Amino acid sequence: MAFGQQRIEYKTIDQMRIMHRSGLILDAALNTTIGAVAPGVTTGELDAIFAAELKKAGATSNFLGYHDFPASICTSVNDEVVHGIPGNRVLEAGDLISIDGGAIVEGWHSDSARTTIVGGPTAEDPADRRLSDITEESMWCGIAAMATGKYVGDIGDAIDEFVVSQPGVELGILEDYVGHGIGSAMHMAPDVLNYSSKHRGPKLKAGMCLALEPMLVRGGLETVTLEDDWTVVTTDKARAAHWEHSVAIHAKGIWVLTAADGGAQRLARWGVTPVALD
Repeated sequence: MAFGQQRIEYKTIDQMRIMHRSGLILDAALNTTIGAVAPGVTTGELDAIFAAELKKAGATSNFLGYHDFPASICTSVNDEVVHGIPGNRVLEAGDLISIDGGAIVEGWHSDSARTTIVGGPTAEDPADRRLSDITEESMWCGIAAMATGKYVGDIGDAIDEFVVSQPGVELGILEDYVGHGIGSAMHMAPDVLNYSSKHRGPKLKAGMCLALEPMLVRGGLETVTLEDDWTVVTTDKARAAHWEHSVAIHAKGIWVLTAADGGAQRLARWGVTPVALD
């Protein structure tokens, strides 16, 4: 999710450590939920699985009740870009589903999303696999830019440059929905654009925690919100993918709060070594 705009909140290392605890719980809950994705499963069942995992770990959902959102995760299927409400929809082989969730521990938030294809490799459309993979790697490219850049705008520049450099069918980067600061609330300043802009944004500084969440589509960029006032779909019915991680900047480097290894494996390609919150 991405809303709201306030002053930038700079966290202490101890506050980041609590956010990391929240992020690890979220990562594990999303792993379990993604693992349950299969033909015949409903999106409501996935929501129940995620909620149970948070409860078992002693965390609470920051999605449930947020602006009256009725569930603990967003489940966005095929042409649904973001904010899909879990319910009775039965997943079918070949569906593309993005699951977005968040957790709170001791008042500190985490937020993460990932995309998967129902039924696995044998059921997937290669174009959907390419869409998800490029969306995911563009996120890691943006995280690497967060480690090496000077301004928040450098993140969007990096994501944009990576996406447009990919060979083959051109993918679109949605501009209506962007990343955000995170900390004592789920959505905080600054906005984190997924595309190049003339605005550099604020300086990247120790104490910042940002949620990076590129959303890419296989077709046009025009979207519409359905009558439920939440679910955002592409008007041309093109499929979409969504990936997100929460990332901290501290005095010694960056650390991906919602990844078990802090992002080490995926950031290696980009020449970035994350530094733990010790």
